[in-house]
Amino acid sequence: MSSPLLPVIPPRLDLGMVAVASGVHPELVLRFVELGLVPARTDASGRLWFAPDAPEQVRRVVRLHADLALNYAAIALVIDLLARIDVLEGRRTIVRPGRETPPWR
Repeated sequence: MSSPLLPVIPPRLDLGMVAVASGVHPELVLRFVELGLVPARTDASGRLWFAPDAPEQVRRVVRLHADLALNYAAIALVIDLLARIDVLEGRRTIVRPGRETPPWR
């Protein structure tokens, strides 16, 4: 007997959950969303929903702002560069030594 396939709903967090998990006020999370530093989706009722890694992203923005005294425009650039580094490091692990020279060398 086969079971019917159920739709998969991705896990998501609301504004309050992200604020509590990241240790900041919800208004600061909203500011980060407005600045494009933390992505969020809006449902039909206008409620914001976040990916499960949103609290980590909020903490990263707060850390960069506090520790390095970066403004929010610079933080956006740093986050983009860190994401690109992660991609390049991922490609480096795929390339096997002696077989192929990575394209960035």
